Amino acid sequence: MIVLLPVLVLGLALVSWRVVRPSMTRRQPQTHIAPEPRTTRPVGLVVGPMPKNAIIEMVGVTKWYGREEGGRLALDGLDLVVPSGGVFGVLGRNGAGKTTALRCLLGLIRPTSGVCRVLGADSSSDLHRVINRIGALIETPGLAPSLTGRRNLALLARLDRIGADGVERALRSAGLAERGDDQVATYSLGMRQRLGIAAALLRDPEVVVLDEPANGLDPAGIAEIRRLLVALAAEGRTVIVSSHLLDEAEKMCDRVAVMDAGRCVAVGPIHDLLATAGAGGVLVGIADAEAARLALAAAGLNVTIVDGRLRVGCPASDAARITELLAAERLFVNELRFDTPTLEDFFFGLTAPAGTGALP
Repeated sequence: MIVLLPVLVLGLALVSWRVVRPSMTRRQPQTHIAPEPRTTRPVGLVVGPMPKNAIIEMVGVTKWYGREEGGRLALDGLDLVVPSGGVFGVLGRNGAGKTTALRCLLGLIRPTSGVCRVLGADSSSDLHRVINRIGALIETPGLAPSLTGRRNLALLARLDRIGADGVERALRSAGLAERGDDQVATYSLGMRQRLGIAAALLRDPEVVVLDEPANGLDPAGIAEIRRLLVALAAEGRTVIVSSHLLDEAEKMCDRVAVMDAGRCVAVGPIHDLLATAGAGGVLVGIADAEAARLALAAAGLNVTIVDGRLRVGCPASDAARITELLAAERLFVNELRFDTPTLEDFFFGLTAPAGTGALP
């Protein structure tokens, strides 16, 4: 055990460098000339005023993988501003450029062109000035399963000279205080993700950047992570989370940016973005849908039948009129609710063909 301890500490040190602290190595500028983007970058949909208290700025960020013709364009002139506070979602299907954008932001890779700033510091040159104010988890956390959660964090904390108080604070913030003395091997996948987030919280950061933190979790684990991220934002932190789970993003995010093919195609407060998807309508459940459709259409209402229900194109305030018209024809409603646009509706209205709530 004495012989293996230095190896274990070194391994965890490398994990800490990868998971908790983005690289601060100053790389030499790239000497090759990257190909020009294949297409002209359109202006995305921006809803609401531009944030004045920007924590993160990405301006014209382009990233090519591959030096010669035929290389892959991962980011195509990405522009993004993240304000202070709340949960900010970076949404897109797999391959949209979400992880590449976060890697550029954290200094893990260098963009081909453009500027990334976090807390006013350039990610490519002086991220070291603010690194202690940032916590990050990119990809799956590396943990020692035979050690307790508390011991894993203690070894990582030692690298930055963080004491036991910092470890306990991180465990509490991640909701693991009561399981801190259990071996990581006994943790569920959701709890391991929580421990990885706790590692990102060791410095008590102002900004927390998480890449697909709910990836691979079951519904209970996803709900755990959602509650944790909302709680972190409630403490006054700025949480930036990438995700392809649209339902979850709608539940936890204050603002979102939608990425497609390396571009930001829409950004703004989530409720304002959904308002652009359409006025919604009223869904009506009734036994004789066709007779009800004819009755409402005769009154001048726009009515369609969707999955056995009527969808009436009108504001929710017209619900009483709908029930009165149907009751006059002795047609009685068994369900009545407002059909609001969802983030999925909005997303697939902007991007490639529709699928399910989890993007391909």
